[in-house]
Amino acid sequence: MTDNSAAVVLRAVGIAKYYGGVKALRGVDFDVRSGQVTVLFGENGAGKSTLMKILAGIEEPTAGHLELDGERIEFASIDDAVERGISIIHQELNLYPNLSVRDNIFVGRELRSWLGQIDYARENEITRELMTRLEQHDVEPTTMVRDLTIGQQQIVEIARALATDARILIMDEPTSALSRSEVEVLFSVINELTGRGVAIVYISHHLEEAISVADHGIVFRDGRLVAAETADKIDLAWVVAKMVGRKVGRDFKGGPRRFGDVQLSIENLSVGDPLGSSRLLVDNVSLEVRAGEVVCLYGLMGAGRTELMEALVGRMPVVGGRAVLNGEELAGMSVRARMVKGMGLVPEDRQRDGLVQLLSVGSNLSLSTIFTLVRRMLIARDREREEIEEMIESVRIRAAADDMKTAIQLPVTSLSGGNQQKVVIGKVLMTSPTLLLLDEPTRGIDVGAKDEIFNVMFYLAAKGLAVLFATSEIGEAMAACHRLIVMSRGQFVAEFDPRTAARDDVVAATGGSTAPVRRGVA
Repeated sequence: MTDNSAAVVLRAVGIAKYYGGVKALRGVDFDVRSGQVTVLFGENGAGKSTLMKILAGIEEPTAGHLELDGERIEFASIDDAVERGISIIHQELNLYPNLSVRDNIFVGRELRSWLGQIDYARENEITRELMTRLEQHDVEPTTMVRDLTIGQQQIVEIARALATDARILIMDEPTSALSRSEVEVLFSVINELTGRGVAIVYISHHLEEAISVADHGIVFRDGRLVAAETADKIDLAWVVAKMVGRKVGRDFKGGPRRFGDVQLSIENLSVGDPLGSSRLLVDNVSLEVRAGEVVCLYGLMGAGRTELMEALVGRMPVVGGRAVLNGEELAGMSVRARMVKGMGLVPEDRQRDGLVQLLSVGSNLSLSTIFTLVRRMLIARDREREEIEEMIESVRIRAAADDMKTAIQLPVTSLSGGNQQKVVIGKVLMTSPTLLLLDEPTRGIDVGAKDEIFNVMFYLAAKGLAVLFATSEIGEAMAACHRLIVMSRGQFVAEFDPRTAARDDVVAATGGSTAPVRRGVA
């Protein structure tokens, strides 16, 4: 039972935030209580992340104010908020890839010896303690962040926040890149923190997971707080209804099954370690994907899904077997040559590998095809704009703009996570692929945007594209494919028809568990 008598440590009073004519937040009031988890639900663009930035001192409100321990307060910067006990784990990784794990954790607040020099020994000790606490025993303090997996980088982001000993910890999509076992470790840490009186503000698009950890649930829609309840009064149906106001979660697996010619053929393919070890990241796998078919690779973090897709696109070393695209061997082809032959990849990390942060929505969309628009050493701008407008409408990119011209010129970073992902998909589609590879295409986006992306995926398949997508979400794997292949430890370990497969059998094939982790329950 949620304790409503717990002290309010942070209060938002009438918080509004405007970006020009765009109203991101409209008069939001809510409380954060000591030793409890307050979960914020809402679609991408609902205002959750904007509110978190205000709470963490990253943004200033246009109207309204914050109260800390009952006193009105204004943060001059994120460092000011940290000094007052508020820390944030960002949705998009905010790390320095060219620095070590240790240096990322202590950047800007280095520990000094009595002589004023950086105390690397003490920093190493604390880093090891934090990584052990998060069960990352093999990650050394001096390991470069760029050499870590996405999941491990997310753990480093969490460790950096824990190192501040915050009284209020904001977690914006902390589990988006974590495996199930890593999520369980994080939830154990949350239990430990709340037991010490730390207040948690938590955002996640994994709704069942978020409900399981909540003491309070707050729902945002269109910049407004539309519903608030204690955990004992909320469930998945309540959250979805309040978030989107419409039915979502369409089941796609019963769709048409008249497939065309084989577009991708993989025979006994093995992928090696790019760092030079003898370990195989993908071991002797075979697969065919036909035109019009959607095939899902399901597996837990580290199963080899990403490595297989990056090998197909030419970014990882193939050390055995063969891959054939539209009848042509891929061996020896460059990444660009594979794209020209009809392969397109939507990468797992859209921020690092899918988007150019400094460019506009339109420039990101046309980036992969700009060389086809050159006429007499000049870019055919009218044709470029026509193709960009068609793609924005085709994949339903929504931007906070009154007209198409403004939408095209907006910074891509101004879009919600779901719409940024649509830009990445749109950029790939502008190359006119015959084979579409999507690696965790719905990571970090809301339930409504997931539905839209799968609608696009199956629309493209109906038009004749072959689609191979990877996910660690069992619900997606069961609902959004024609054929389901389970990967574990670099191998294909089982294949299912999702129309007849039992969820428990699919999960069992991975050797993992997807049951929600309940607070205080072993």
